[in-house]
Amino acid sequence: MTAVRKEEETKEMGKIIGICISEKRGTAKHEVETAKLVEDWGIEGDAHAGHWHRQVSLLSYDKVKEFNERGAKVVDGAFGENLVVEDLDFRSFPVGTILECEDVVLKMTQIGKECHTHCQIYQRMGECIMPVQGVFAEVLVSGTIHAGSVMTARFPDV
Repeated sequence: MTAVRKEEETKEMGKIIGICISEKRGTAKHEVETAKLVEDWGIEGDAHAGHWHRQVSLLSYDKVKEFNERGAKVVDGAFGENLVVEDLDFRSFPVGTILECEDVVLKMTQIGKECHTHCQIYQRMGECIMPVQGVFAEVLVSGTIHAGSVMTARFPDV
């Protein structure tokens, strides 16, 4: 019983608000209703997929909402993120967190990333939240996800 209780205490749940892809690097991502995630690759059809540690990018919807309340007026995918998820504060999760959604299993590999060239959002707002709030993951188990799917976060034993 203790093991079950411990597992419950180390899980959080959220909902996918947006799924975004771009077929070509350097172009804006656009929303899709459904996406197939491929093990050790990323989102099928997304230009940033590949055999590396940043196969899928995620951003907390709540952080985007806060940013928009300051006047940003950005849409899903504007930061180059693949998944926008409500009620999960990815920035507060440790690397190694397991994210499960439908049959898909992701493992967080990186928090934030250096921004070498300031994007249009940075030019307009003086900041961009993706370098600080965005996280990246590898696909451990393939499957299909949909906007509205529930995502759970399971934290590694620390």
